Amino acid sequence: MKRLLASASLSVCVAMACTPDAIDFTGKTCEDARDCPRPYVCVAARPGEGRTCEVLGLPGVPDGGDAGPVPTWCEDIQAIMAASCVSSCHGADASDSGVTSFRLDYYAPEDGGIPGAHAMAARIQARAYVFQDMPPPWRPVPMPTAQERERIARWAREGAPLCADAGTEEVPGDGGVDGGL
Repeated sequence: MKRLLASASLSVCVAMACTPDAIDFTGKTCEDARDCPRPYVCVAARPGEGRTCEVLGLPGVPDGGDAGPVPTWCEDIQAIMAASCVSSCHGADASDSGVTSFRLDYYAPEDGGIPGAHAMAARIQARAYVFQDMPPPWRPVPMPTAQERERIARWAREGAPLCADAGTEEVPGDGGVDGGL
């Protein structure tokens, strides 16, 4: 019986073109998509290592894409949060949600206050992109488009950067919310 099972397992493996010593391309240096075999993608996902081949998600699970420059809070995400998340739920006024443990109307708190969007990036990605249950459909706020949801996911996945030029300009702790909207 054991011999029959071993033979059947080997037959299935051969039929499916299994190889016990498959090459792992994760972390291989790349310049563009042609340098990485499927299902790998050439991305700048490892800080300090340039672009490398990475598998960005599981089959059937969206991962936020990889087109164009990395989104930043200042240029891309702040406006989405302001339109869809802040008014009476995840800002100074939390009366509709009752959630006061974090706020999405600023990037990072000043003086160690309540966590902002940077600290909540993974949760924002999960709720706005993966589960798409935020904002709730019954809320009378603009729903993020599919492209905006992808932008949020990529921003979170890439480390939730503040601004493209954060090193050259003084940015208030609120991420510029007070003067920008």
